[in-house]
Amino acid sequence: MSAGMEACFTDLATLLDGALAPGERYTAWFSGEESDFVRLNRGRVRQPGSVTQRRLRVRLIQGARHASASLTLTGLPARDRADVLAALAMLREALPDLADDPHLLLPTSVVSSQHERSGVLPPSAAIVEEVLAAAPGEDLVGLLAAGPACRGFANSEGQRNWHAATTFNLQWSLYHRADKAVKSGYAGFAWDGGELARRMADARDRLALISRPPRSLDPGKYRAYLTPEAMNEIAGLLCWGGFSGRALATKQSALSRMRSGERLDPRVRMAEDIATGVAPSFQADGFARPGAIALIDEGALVGSLVSPRTAREFGLDANGANGEEMPEALAIAPGDLPKNDALAALDTGLAIGNLWYLNYSDRPACRMTGMTRFATFWVEHGKVVAPINVLRFDDTIYRMLGANLEALTAETELLLEPITYGERDLKSLRLPGALVSEISFTL
Repeated sequence: MSAGMEACFTDLATLLDGALAPGERYTAWFSGEESDFVRLNRGRVRQPGSVTQRRLRVRLIQGARHASASLTLTGLPARDRADVLAALAMLREALPDLADDPHLLLPTSVVSSQHERSGVLPPSAAIVEEVLAAAPGEDLVGLLAAGPACRGFANSEGQRNWHAATTFNLQWSLYHRADKAVKSGYAGFAWDGGELARRMADARDRLALISRPPRSLDPGKYRAYLTPEAMNEIAGLLCWGGFSGRALATKQSALSRMRSGERLDPRVRMAEDIATGVAPSFQADGFARPGAIALIDEGALVGSLVSPRTAREFGLDANGANGEEMPEALAIAPGDLPKNDALAALDTGLAIGNLWYLNYSDRPACRMTGMTRFATFWVEHGKVVAPINVLRFDDTIYRMLGANLEALTAETELLLEPITYGERDLKSLRLPGALVSEISFTL
């Protein structure tokens, strides 16, 4: 797949090179995939399918004026060339009516690259058979998304960047009754049947636990262990503007107080870790991304994600951030608590498997609120006693990952972005679990 799509992209970039008029420049962004999608319900295959698609976004630039057009490519060379030339003509006609863009910033040097991360995946049908065989008789619902996806960049200065990654992302739940279910996931670059068996056995064990009579807890403060899947929701909310150079410059970031000395626990280190994720090492304007950008180090905010437009407007240095200035490969460094010892270290409190519906209840204070979801258990003396009815938490990041943080797990989990609207999203998070001495629950 990758070779054919790269050849298509290279051909269209060469076409654009030769079609420019004097004084014109262009950038082009390519995305493509060959993905298998399989939906499962009641332990059976309900909707199998495959998607092959190629998209190209062309931006024509003259001075400080620019306009862009997006095309869905057919894979037929003659047809795609004709469509690209027609889009170029349309953009050329529109440019004289546009105003100069004072915040336009493009790379001043050519940094080309080529990177392919080829996963070792069995056919999707074989993966699904393995999944269903691991949960006989269970009411299993889920989605498998697997296959190669690629991104490409080209410009009129001769820069060429190519990125391809083959991954799988399996999300599933074992359903008990009513709103009781156990949610699990397995994602990565290389399929391991033994790892699937281990995760499915763990899911079945938790399913047996949620069949016990649930316990309702009064609002209050409880000791808690947050799994990497629960941490995913907290980290994901921080990604919405928390590390944005623009949001920090305008004091709209939920982490703005860290610019005034507020800190997390010294063991907390966060980075945009492109080198170990699935995102490309370049962005849509052609700026290269460092292998890692330190964001929080020893509990202090030390960096931000700065897009080209923000760099131009606020006099900052662009560092390869996307236009939204959201992390695409956020990683929280591990600690020293073995994951298998987490419940023993918790002793008595809540083991939180998942969170959802998170939002800010007080953005300037980085106070978050959300609900427990799926399998959340009450633990006594390191042993699960009962499932817990739904709770709402409301607490600040400065308490959860600051004053109240006791430990981070030594193991981290790679979590791939499950969003597939329009195309598979090449984003990921790598997260540990967290042991917290106290989290506030309001109802």
